[in-house]
Amino acid sequence: MIDVISEPVLVALVGLFGGVLLGLAARIGRFCTLGAIEDLYYGENTLRLRMWGIAIGVAIIGTFSLSAAGLLDLQQTLYLSRTWNPFANIVGGLIFGYGMALAGNCGYGALARVGGGDLRSLLIVLVMGISAYVTLGGPLSTFRIWVFGASSEATDFATFATTAAQFGGVSVEAAGIIIGAIILAITFANQQLRHATGHILWGAVAGFAIVSGWAGTQWVAANGFDATPILSHTFSAPIGETVLYAMTSSGNSISFGTGSVAGVLIGALFGSLIKGHFRWEACDDARELRRQILGAALMGFGAVVAVGCSVGQGLSAFSVLAYSAPLTLLCIMLGAAIGLRQLIMGFAPSV
Repeated sequence: MIDVISEPVLVALVGLFGGVLLGLAARIGRFCTLGAIEDLYYGENTLRLRMWGIAIGVAIIGTFSLSAAGLLDLQQTLYLSRTWNPFANIVGGLIFGYGMALAGNCGYGALARVGGGDLRSLLIVLVMGISAYVTLGGPLSTFRIWVFGASSEATDFATFATTAAQFGGVSVEAAGIIIGAIILAITFANQQLRHATGHILWGAVAGFAIVSGWAGTQWVAANGFDATPILSHTFSAPIGETVLYAMTSSGNSISFGTGSVAGVLIGALFGSLIKGHFRWEACDDARELRRQILGAALMGFGAVVAVGCSVGQGLSAFSVLAYSAPLTLLCIMLGAAIGLRQLIMGFAPSV
């Protein structure tokens, strides 16, 4: 296949495939980060949060199964190939979560809304992508490195799976699969979820999309000649990368990230058409627009600092059981809770 299709195009197609699945999950299955948090805090409903449990469990089991079959080198994946910086995960996660609440969606959710015709979310996507690139390699990069330090190559291979393997006397792969199964068992302990087949299906689809990213990029890296990074889905810097590629494609190469972003848009478009939800929407409130622009800018900055957004850390990093994943996801939820409290109730004490 590499003889016929170039490696950049192949990895972009891998990203496109998983992105379509994630776009469908968002529009048909209502798989959404902020929506799950809102349901938990204000709707007293854990179903959409439990979809994340399913997605995480499936992603972990699938990822460590790939490793057991020799189809994935865990040490080469993005989140395990660099030194863990908990300070950056905490601060970045809090900023991202707070920005997500202000913007009304995360980067992935905003992309899915753009696919459904929401032009307000298009602005969120653009601002977040530009903010991520400004933080990654632009004017804010010096400040980011000064505060949080430059990322360096990991010298050890430490994950929740390696720790469990040491204590349990089993292989890293077996430990990972067991942890994934435990997460699924805890998730399915909820009786309401066991009857919600749609939530189960689309949570599993989201988890499979993450596995497909690891499997596809590893295959290209193993069989190609380029130095292909082993990646799965995240929606912070890839959005900026996609904007840059759209403007300079003649001098740039397509990538996994651009394919992933395009896939979510396509999947969301088809999903919204299938559900009959597609309609053009625009912002008619200047105050809301200002808030969303600020939130998008904060998300771009926070995601780069934390090395991943709610999908990047919450699913992709979780799938390899990186130490950064649960810490960042919890901080994102806390930041979102603070932002939602500000928007819904304000911070003034009740009288």
